[in-house]
Amino acid sequence: MPKNFETVSHENRSFEPPKVFAKEARIGSEAAYQELYQRSIADPEGFWAEAAQDLHWFKRWDSVLDSTEAPFYKWFDGAQTNICYNCLDRHLENGLGDRVALHWEGEPGDQISLSFSDLHAEVSRFANVLKKLGIGKGDRVAVYLPMIPELVISLLACARIGAVHSVIFGGFSADSIRDRVLDSKTKMVITADGGFRRGKILELKKIVDEGVAVCDCVQNVLVIKRGGEFDIDCPMTKGRDLWYEDLVDEVDATCPAEPMEAEDLLFLLYTSGTTGKPKGIMHTTAGYQVFTYLTSKYVFDLKPDDVYWCTADVGWITGHSYIVYGILQNGVTQVMYEGAPDFPNQGRFWEIIERYKVTTFYTAPTAIRAFMKWGDDWLAEKDLSSLRLLGTVGEPINPEAWMWYHAKVGAERCPIVDTWWQTETGGHMLTPMPGATATKPGCATVPFFGIEPDVLTEDGESVEAGILAIKQPWPGMLRGIYSDPQRFKETYWCKWGGKYYFPGDGARKDEDGYYWILGRVDDVVNVSGHRIGTAELESVFVEHTDVAESAVIGIPHEIKGQGLIAFVTVIDGREFDDKLRQELVAMIDKSIGKFARPERIVFSHDLPKTRSGKIMRRLLRDIAEGRELGNTTTLADPGVVKNLQVQFEK
Repeated sequence: MPKNFETVSHENRSFEPPKVFAKEARIGSEAAYQELYQRSIADPEGFWAEAAQDLHWFKRWDSVLDSTEAPFYKWFDGAQTNICYNCLDRHLENGLGDRVALHWEGEPGDQISLSFSDLHAEVSRFANVLKKLGIGKGDRVAVYLPMIPELVISLLACARIGAVHSVIFGGFSADSIRDRVLDSKTKMVITADGGFRRGKILELKKIVDEGVAVCDCVQNVLVIKRGGEFDIDCPMTKGRDLWYEDLVDEVDATCPAEPMEAEDLLFLLYTSGTTGKPKGIMHTTAGYQVFTYLTSKYVFDLKPDDVYWCTADVGWITGHSYIVYGILQNGVTQVMYEGAPDFPNQGRFWEIIERYKVTTFYTAPTAIRAFMKWGDDWLAEKDLSSLRLLGTVGEPINPEAWMWYHAKVGAERCPIVDTWWQTETGGHMLTPMPGATATKPGCATVPFFGIEPDVLTEDGESVEAGILAIKQPWPGMLRGIYSDPQRFKETYWCKWGGKYYFPGDGARKDEDGYYWILGRVDDVVNVSGHRIGTAELESVFVEHTDVAESAVIGIPHEIKGQGLIAFVTVIDGREFDDKLRQELVAMIDKSIGKFARPERIVFSHDLPKTRSGKIMRRLLRDIAEGRELGNTTTLADPGVVKNLQVQFEK
């Protein structure tokens, strides 16, 4: 078996930053980027110390980086700070209290706008409610809420008093809640009576009740009323369950921020657990604070008059870093939306951009492909002229989706920051600098400051295409897996003698030094001796104008070692037929070679995705190999799997 990947990408299009954008950008040229980047690599401690000067510290650090117990690195050791203080109090002290921090819109159409002063008061009240109920520094608090303002408020309140929050996406099953609560020994769960999704109410409190039924560690369930005039049945357990609204009027709107040690635990965020026990990713205070602040500032080129919108849920790391902490530390106005992108119609996102004059739009390739599938008519007559920057997050974006985003949403005038990072990294690792970096469709481009990547073989040799590795520590990095340090070392520091962080992704480096993400190392197929990342194969299919999305998996093959099965979704209105199948095979022949022809192409109207939008290839393998389906509780729409089984058996 070859030790490195073969690469089949042939993307030659390149787009310079628009001159108008570059002229006003924080980093406006390649030379300016290189100067900062080289300084960050040559003197990382000096670089990060300078970045930290923008923020508030109760006590300055003794050392910027302590590597004595690697891979258990410490950043800004000896310092005392509070990330909630840097998100709120600092802006009030600088006279920004009247600036809108959050425009919130519920799926039914209800709207709230909170200034930084308003948000500070609400967070202080929430923090005082937590303290009144016995929550203090180090206590674990699970948060299971819809995308309502109290989701942001509750996280900031926990950070303000030193409690450790563990957000569980508002839609995970009772089993998922139970596993996370028991692992972290959660003392309190914060939830709501319900939340809205595609016009229906999801009864969250009932799911929590089932999840914590066997969790003796939970002392209280704090419930927020979201239903309003909608009558949601919400049973309350006496002595355990409390309505937030009954408590908040009894507390003061003043709550001092707790000085936190640099390496105090800020939050836990569990991976989905699709393979084995969920991992409680640990992020601590000071390093994460500085990293999310600086990545937000430069990657989104944030300006005081920006209106920023990230469409992710706060239940994922994107929401933690680039809705709550990174954006609020930068003091800009942002939009938060509760519901689905296609309710009451498929133009909802464009209406929100138009209504709030959004300048920065950060969304997932999955959403972009859905927009493509729904058609361009939904953008017609929508005023998107306020947009100045677009971003993508969550997985590699295929070039054709990138081009559609560039042309139809950005009107060919907005730079696109295609960001690669992970729950574990805390923030952006590979990303264009929007005023400096020439972008290529589907390419994550260059490293952020202080990030030194390489592409290696299993033996640690640098190659053009292979396994992505990160050479040196960075402030936003995870500090461990909760209560399992050995698993932390085995999962992330298992290769190359523990010298590099192993993110688990394949990558290639092109002639310009740009990085292309090839997908998870587990999603590499070996066809007749050719070791290829499935992300590249999938991009070929999506180049067809009638294809919205694709997923390729490998299955055992007696002759080839592995054969390919392609699951392909088509745009609305296109029939599943042999003509399309033949056209797709011809594209594979031309772009890659006949050896990569799939054994089967299965058409469908959707693919099984987690609620964060990631395709669950494990379930596709189960379908293709006729196995009993594994856990489907994290799926956005479990019915998709049954429909695919029917299509596969035809």
